[in-house]
This record gives sequence, structure tokens and C-alpha cells, in this order.
Amino acid sequence: MTLRDVKIGETVRVKKLTGEGAVKRRIMDMGITKGVEVYVRKVAPLGDPVEVTVRGYELSIRKADAEMIEIE
Repeated sequence: MTLRDVKIGETVRVKKLTGEGAVKRRIMDMGITKGVEVYVRKVAPLGDPVEVTVRGYELSIRKADAEMIEIE
């Protein structure tokens, strides 16, 4: 299951980051790393972007990037 599949209002924990090189590094630089809790605040009407709360701050993630974040 990926971050894109999570419903609004749910809190999940990051299990694994897929992706390669610069994309993976950018996701990690935003504070999304293995084991961190992510709360899904909003999803735009067409599903892109997804607004989440990570480490106490709000962050908007593209749908394609959310698919690279495996959760448990």
C-alpha cells in the first residue's frame, strides 16, 4: 500500500521509499523517511497533490511521488 491509497484523516507510518536518485533524495529531504508518521490532511479534487503533515509541518506531495512511499 502506498501513501496515495490512504484516506483523508488517517495516520500511517512509512515503511519504505522506492524510487531512484534525485527523486528519492528530494522526498527524504522533505522529512519523509523510514519509520516517520504521516497524517493525510487533504487530497485535491483530482487527487493531485496530497497534503500531509510530517514532523509537525504541512507538506504537499505530487501523486507520482506519493506512489513511491510505501506505508504500513
